[in-house]
Amino acid sequence: MKDLAEKLRRLEGALSEEKGPFNLFALFLREDAPDVWDLVVAAKWIEEDRPAALADISRRVRDSLRADEITKISRVVVVDRTDPALKAITSATSIEHGIAELANGTFFGLAIRHAFIITANLNPPPNKVLQQTAAGGRR
Repeated sequence: MKDLAEKLRRLEGALSEEKGPFNLFALFLREDAPDVWDLVVAAKWIEEDRPAALADISRRVRDSLRADEITKISRVVVVDRTDPALKAITSATSIEHGIAELANGTFFGLAIRHAFIITANLNPPPNKVLQQTAAGGRR
């Protein structure tokens, strides 16, 4: 599973560079869904056009993983940046573009057996892409 988390860590880094920072990018193994993981994400740019962002993230996940790895992910879940559970996760671990493991917790009202937190940051740095564009730089 650590290999899958590492592939998704690289994807998170690429998406952050292209689209903007994540508040949350994590894999959760729920107690009630053994052997399949949820990819849980939150970001300002996702909230601006949720359907398009979800489609893009899902496509990029499929493109980044082998078929046997894709079957280990049950769904991509978008959470609001204002969800109090996000604050709980960032209190447990604050990380950006890394991998932290948590076990046996409750997040978003769900019992989580295991989690790989790739990014958890309530106040991520500004979007570099937008800064470059505003300063007259190239995209």
